[in-house]
Amino acid sequence: MKTNNKGKCKAIEVLDDIGFDEITNISNSKLVSGFGVIFISEPLDNADGKIIRGKSKTIIKVNSSIIYPERIRFVIAHELGHHFLHDKLELHSDNVKTLNWFNIENQAKRGLQEYEANDFASELLMPERLLREFIYGKYFSPSLIKEISNRFKTSLTSVVYRLIALDIIPLLVVFITDGVVRYWRKSNDLKGWVKDITKLSPPEDSVAQEYIDANYDFIYSGREKAQQISRSTWFKLYENQEDSEFMEYCIPTKQYKTIISIIWEA
Repeated sequence: MKTNNKGKCKAIEVLDDIGFDEITNISNSKLVSGFGVIFISEPLDNADGKIIRGKSKTIIKVNSSIIYPERIRFVIAHELGHHFLHDKLELHSDNVKTLNWFNIENQAKRGLQEYEANDFASELLMPERLLREFIYGKYFSPSLIKEISNRFKTSLTSVVYRLIALDIIPLLVVFITDGVVRYWRKSNDLKGWVKDITKLSPPEDSVAQEYIDANYDFIYSGREKAQQISRSTWFKLYENQEDSEFMEYCIPTKQYKTIISIIWEA
């Protein structure tokens, strides 16, 4: 799928227009209403968020059943992306498929609008300059993802994609659905040749496969969330190249049978 910087550029423009470096401490209702949009939180069937564009007003609805405030925040930012970017979109619903950064197949079916809305949301919630300043000099670990999520009040998934998209930290990120790899992306600074894994099961000796075998239940906690693996688990070794230690951390979602696997050099 072809991509562009339309979402990111619009978010930068919006922040500049309102005179804020970030919107982290603005409440959800004030954030939406500040742009002249009506905000409603209510139960929604088969949707996390909706945008309804009328002749004079626009309404953004968010499913009140969502339990994670960081998730709610990202849904709102995504719908605002549609508001600013897609003026011909009169009625639109978003769910886990359209809001998921890693569901490339679904985004491709819907064209660029979902990518652009996600890109807008990421820059609006985690401005690149502030994100780089926040993590400067910090070592990567599962706790860093949570720190970023808490700092900018956004979802873990959006944090992971933001890190890999901006190429801030040398990582390999793999997205798995129903036991099959659907998407992967490697930072330029992470040296190595990734095996051709798309549409295949994850390696048998991977942490991701452990979670699949455990029916997507959490099997590691605390410091054990990051498990030691070998480079050869996810990477092909060059001729005469010695194996080395890597780490793998997985974020499983039992409800949707998905796993985000993050791999980095130890």
